Amino acid sequence: MISILAALALASAVSAAVHDVIVGSANADQIYTPSFLSASVGDQITFQFKQANHTVTQSSLNDPCHKISGGFDSGFMFVPSNQTDNFPTYTITVNDTKPIWVYCRQADDTPKSHCGNGMVFAVNPGANGTSSSFPNYLNNALAEGAAFKSSASLSATATSSSLSGSWTTAAYGNVTIPAAPTVSVVTETITVQASSWVTTYSSYPGSPAATPVSLQGTTHKIVVGGSNGQLTFSPSNITAEPRDTVVFEFHQKNHTATQASFPDPCRPLTDASTGQVVAIDSGFMPVSDNATEFPTFNVTVNNTSPTWFYCKQHLPTGASHCGMGMVFSVNAVADSNRSFAAFQQLAMDLNGTGSASASGSGTGASPSSTGGASGADVLVVNALLGLGSVAALVTFLL
Repeated sequence: MISILAALALASAVSAAVHDVIVGSANADQIYTPSFLSASVGDQITFQFKQANHTVTQSSLNDPCHKISGGFDSGFMFVPSNQTDNFPTYTITVNDTKPIWVYCRQADDTPKSHCGNGMVFAVNPGANGTSSSFPNYLNNALAEGAAFKSSASLSATATSSSLSGSWTTAAYGNVTIPAAPTVSVVTETITVQASSWVTTYSSYPGSPAATPVSLQGTTHKIVVGGSNGQLTFSPSNITAEPRDTVVFEFHQKNHTATQASFPDPCRPLTDASTGQVVAIDSGFMPVSDNATEFPTFNVTVNNTSPTWFYCKQHLPTGASHCGMGMVFSVNAVADSNRSFAAFQQLAMDLNGTGSASASGSGTGASPSSTGGASGADVLVVNALLGLGSVAALVTFLL
């Protein structure tokens, strides 16, 4: 009997199919390809994420643009425009033949909602002409998108008289920049897996909801610098959710990951009321040219409001790395006036001349001139990001 059961299990495994679905495209299209398919019990659906920043999130037929309780969610999968291989994937297994409804939750509940623009997918939808057909699901998503746009239009009309105040100036340099948007304080009950808690957070327009995908969170590795002298954070902008960890891995030369603000991109973040520096700051991380192991600085994300970082190092000529575009962001809203591209451009506009005033103030503004990390001494630093709290724990692995 055991051998018969084993043979049946083997036959089932052999017959199970793997279906590939492309999420987005090289042109950053808001689309799943194919948009729906039929699958048998035991089959796997593998989603491969292309350029831009999308999710694979389970919803329902009648509410396509909102995650169902207990449904699966890939989390945001950022893919830079210049990536050509090693695309991230997310796989689900089909457990029954009921329809599975999927959407991208980028820009949820806003006029820019990917779902509201038709970025939905289905497994085993009903036949055309039935209530559970894919065209019906798509139409429901588009209807929700129209409602998002209508709501935003009404809000814009109600506040049109105050639009003249939507611009301000940077911290110095008399450069005009977009004013900070109005942030709402939200109290919400969060349920993840078997845990539930009440949290209060700042809701930033266009940012993803501050709901963790899992209790453990996702790890995002950011390479700082490089063996060829790159003045980059790679990738330069990511989407992260509460409980996620951002790991800055420092490569050759001597860089920092230092928290800044949008209007003051190349100086450490300060408390607006006291003027005291409150920035998360890795400090300088010298790494020798022959290093094979690299120091890291870990930041835990507590909310999804945009957060800005820069490198406070200077070249021997006095030019700042920040002024040359070496900046990074977490949860910058791509289609807002305060996007990563706008932040990087502002850093270069204000600080691209090598002026010492750009980032020469503040504690630790001068680099260490000697030393370098090797395989024998790797520095690991942990910090908390979000909700206005900053904490650091330094551990030396000798």
